[in-house]
Amino acid sequence: MTQGSSSHYQVLRIPVTATDKEIKVAYRKAARTAHPDHGGDPAAFRRVTLAYETLIDAKSRADYDRSYGSGRGAFAGPDADEGAHFDAPAAGSRASANVRRPNTPRNTAADAPVYVPPFEQYALTGEVPLIPEDLARQQVHGLPRKRGIFGAEARIQREMRTVQLISRQILPAIPAARLINGLQSPADNSHIDHVVLSGYRMAIIGSMLLPPGAYAWNGSALTHGGRSIAPPQLGHVVRRMQDIFPELNVTGWTVVHSTDGNLHEPVIDRHRRSAAHETVQVVNAAGLARGLKQFLSSGPAPNTVIVPVLARLLRGMH
Repeated sequence: MTQGSSSHYQVLRIPVTATDKEIKVAYRKAARTAHPDHGGDPAAFRRVTLAYETLIDAKSRADYDRSYGSGRGAFAGPDADEGAHFDAPAAGSRASANVRRPNTPRNTAADAPVYVPPFEQYALTGEVPLIPEDLARQQVHGLPRKRGIFGAEARIQREMRTVQLISRQILPAIPAARLINGLQSPADNSHIDHVVLSGYRMAIIGSMLLPPGAYAWNGSALTHGGRSIAPPQLGHVVRRMQDIFPELNVTGWTVVHSTDGNLHEPVIDRHRRSAAHETVQVVNAAGLARGLKQFLSSGPAPNTVIVPVLARLLRGMH
């Protein structure tokens, strides 16, 4: 691991759940080792000091966490496999061509989760994992909660429908999938309803609740009866998250729930079904369950939980 690509938590060798007391103890230990007066590297000491000053202040720590900070790639450590396969980006994705995954036999989405790096490695090296193992094993993190004043109950209702849908239809089929609810958007001051992470694929999901009927989606606008309905603006968020996590294939989904609970309503007529420039799919509940399961399970090593990526997402929860 190169120190230049390490997060502040990795520099101080603490988990993202560290308390102020743990941060102070870790800083004193790291500073003694890195201080130039004790034969340390001045650049390393500056990194230790910056990490401490950022994390010990509540506001600067929150800002750092919700920007998703910095972090190493999934296989930037000394145990990285020099041979690698490549995952071709999905339609509409801006994933770079050098997306790396382990040079191991392809596993299926139904296989038991494999953690990268393995938690056994931390026990051998004495390092502190970014998140505790029991937290990494949870499939659902956070729940929709009230934020702001207007429309809070309606928003929570539609987001809870998405949480229930994914928990029932996706997570049992893909044990390594992790659902994180309520993240800060790195692209603006808004929030991301849901993110599903599985292996080297990430889905960003926004929720809507509309009455049954026929809706049309032309790739940029959702209409019903000649009236335009604004879906969540996810395209710029998808692009920003792709920049932050270049090792992943990031896509966006807007799920439109029906008020009567019918998973196949409302019907959504896509006018441009194969538009390559689309970064966001607009689907009903049945379409999300079907499409998201196919997207996540068809990626490389879908039974992998990339611990550094999961840790960075958990830091970004509001």
